[in-house]
Amino acid sequence: MVPSVIKLLNDNQGVLSAIIFLVTIGFGWASGIFRTLRQKPKMKISLLPGPTFCCTYQTGEKHKEYDVHRTGVALYLHIANIGSAPSSIERISIGYHWNIAPFSIQWLKYRIGWFWLHDQTAVFTDFQANIGENLKLYPFLTQKSTFSGESAETYLEVGRSTNGVVYFEQSDSWGACSPVVRDNNVKFRVRITDVFGKRHQATYEVPAVSFEEARKFNRSFGKTLAELHGKPLPMDILSATESE
Repeated sequence: MVPSVIKLLNDNQGVLSAIIFLVTIGFGWASGIFRTLRQKPKMKISLLPGPTFCCTYQTGEKHKEYDVHRTGVALYLHIANIGSAPSSIERISIGYHWNIAPFSIQWLKYRIGWFWLHDQTAVFTDFQANIGENLKLYPFLTQKSTFSGESAETYLEVGRSTNGVVYFEQSDSWGACSPVVRDNNVKFRVRITDVFGKRHQATYEVPAVSFEEARKFNRSFGKTLAELHGKPLPMDILSATESE
């Protein structure tokens, strides 16, 4: 049987060479595709010390019998591309759980699930802090600085990182449509969508602070929607009255 196999191979060397050539080409093509498919960005998200907090504050208005409130959130993010392909940060969203009574449709949707804020809010001044005799300015991640006119780099090569503050103001809400606060912390899910549509997520506990504490980092905290609607917040009216 062995001599017959050897004779068959000798008689068909051309065909065998062609088959081996085609298999090699096919394997190389397939491995190239697989290698390309494996090359994906992967964003590692972490929080930095500084302006990272949440605050729910009253607007002074009423919706039926409920006080109207808004929730402002500032997060100082550090984002590193630890994947195998470069990408750009396309969108940043945050989600939290509503402080709502159990066993209802809304409870299932927003207390078990997440309520998302998808659109960042522009803030009028940079976040800052006094450190001794010096003033530290925190960079924005996507918004341009009101001082320098610059923003952080959002296109990340493999192994590169960036950091900056993102800011959100939730529109008028009432009742239980505010974050659940436990031990003075709020659980947030941070979601980054890259330019390819891939989502990168991380969940963190963020301090819940008073309105006065929030404005120590930014005197314009909570003012954006008030200015856009032409309805100043009660604390701003009081502050203006006291300064006269």
